Amino acid sequence: MKFARIAPVPAWIVSGLILTVYALPSLAAADDAPRPEHIVVDASLPAAQRDRQIDAALRYYRFWNKGDASDALAALAPDFIDTNLPAGRAQGPGGPLQAAAVFRRAVPDLRLKVEEMIVAGDRVVGRLHFSGHFSGRFGQRQGDGRAIDFRAVDIYTIKSGRIAENWHLEDNLSLLRQLGVVAD
Repeated sequence: MKFARIAPVPAWIVSGLILTVYALPSLAAADDAPRPEHIVVDASLPAAQRDRQIDAALRYYRFWNKGDASDALAALAPDFIDTNLPAGRAQGPGGPLQAAAVFRRAVPDLRLKVEEMIVAGDRVVGRLHFSGHFSGRFGQRQGDGRAIDFRAVDIYTIKSGRIAENWHLEDNLSLLRQLGVVAD
């Protein structure tokens, strides 16, 4: 079998397929909604669908950044599914609320930075960076103020303007090391 070598596609051609500079919809104007550093949007998406998907993702990012349960409940569908649900976490919107409460007890100043957002089809992909300080409690451990810094990737399936499913991968090993739960 032979393979042909294909030259890289010039950026000016790609720009017709995706939007890389985009005015974020209504929620992004809020001061406390994390703004993506980079956003790539499928230009074939109808504007209304695109805006609903971005709003749902931004609302959920704001929930993780601020901890306000009303943002999560507005972003997540009532029948929300966490496709890789961690052991002990409830399925549905209650799961992220439970996780955030535990995490915010340990890291009260938790902050989320959205490094990149990709919007295509019915999906939103977020490359996320979490930071803060372990100054609260995690299980039996009392924090000592040490820095917490880890990354995650979320892939949301959006239906009717709300997150219906989430597949996520966090760098939990780094987090657990920083919390002192796992030795280096």
